[in-house]
Amino acid sequence: MDLLNTLVDKGLRRELPTREEALAVLATSDDDLLEVVAAAGKVRRQWFGRRVKLNYLVNLKSGLCPEDCSYCSQRLGSKAEILKYTWLKPDEASKAAAAGVAGGAKRVCLVASGRGPTDRDVDRVSETIEAIKEQNEGVEVCACLGLLSDGQADRLRSAGADAYNHNLNTSEGTYGDITTTHTYADRVETVHQAQAAGLSACSGLIAGMGESDADLVDVVFSLRELDPDSVPVNFLIPFEGTPLAKEWNLTPQRCLRILAMVRFVCPDVEVRLAGGREVHLRSMQPLALNLVNSIFLGDYLTSEGQAGQADLDMIADAGFEVEGAGTTTLPAHRAESGGCGSHDGGCAPCGEAPEEAAHGSPEVPAARTDLVAVRRRGAGTDLAPNA
Repeated sequence: MDLLNTLVDKGLRRELPTREEALAVLATSDDDLLEVVAAAGKVRRQWFGRRVKLNYLVNLKSGLCPEDCSYCSQRLGSKAEILKYTWLKPDEASKAAAAGVAGGAKRVCLVASGRGPTDRDVDRVSETIEAIKEQNEGVEVCACLGLLSDGQADRLRSAGADAYNHNLNTSEGTYGDITTTHTYADRVETVHQAQAAGLSACSGLIAGMGESDADLVDVVFSLRELDPDSVPVNFLIPFEGTPLAKEWNLTPQRCLRILAMVRFVCPDVEVRLAGGREVHLRSMQPLALNLVNSIFLGDYLTSEGQAGQADLDMIADAGFEVEGAGTTTLPAHRAESGGCGSHDGGCAPCGEAPEEAAHGSPEVPAARTDLVAVRRRGAGTDLAPNA
């Protein structure tokens, strides 16, 4: 397929595809899916070999959020029956992090619900970062605390944070339909603050919220311009009790096409398969490892993931290997410069419109609501974590 050959060549050169090419990936048929995965896999292996980085989430403060993000089980007014608790103490968070590190995680992601941290919250998280670093040599720590105020990113960096996560989630044009208590521009500004402080930026998206193909391409192109080092791709978990509880729009094939498109647009970036993979990819998860080079180990913020050992078995069975602590994740040109340094536009369109599927759109299978399991173990409970 000429389209895929073009995209592979561009990915190996770190050249931005055209919007038409990105849209064409999302429009490919199920008959062409394996070719799409194989092509994007060539780009993934060029920059990351067969390594898979493991990340582990610690939910420092669950629920009780004043923001109204429609996708979130922790949102204002959520009726989802999730765990709710206030800040973990630094030693509690460090203990939770240690479980993930023992399971093979290279990065610990510290997340707290809320609009953004107070200065006292930053002090608390700084103590937690220091405790984790002291007890786990070589571990990376990423903070995800919401919108940052002036100087807070610098303080987190001084405490030992390596990265900061703040997702764009969806396109600028549709952001107001998802959240009203803050803006798309607020999110962009927080990522810029993290980058200015010397933190590795982590910013991604959520697919499956009813967005169009154009919306998906818009947000991924915006991420390419924003230039984070890692791009988490989440697939909406439609929690009962949230406004998007009925948005069961994804199939495993759709998820794979989205991941392939992200890889072609962000070829040398750590693309992370994040929340919702078990719910929407299901038995197709191993195939996604040909597209992403990073996953979360174990559970998520408010939902349970598959067993940590199952993740490790999946990686090995698919012919990949867990990335060791002594290995640099990013390619040398990104690790040295802090960015890919190649955002000067794409090229002429390939001239080919995507072919329509011969038999129309495939029927979406019945929603697997039985796969959504609310987290009841780990941080904030007396039960052992899943790692």
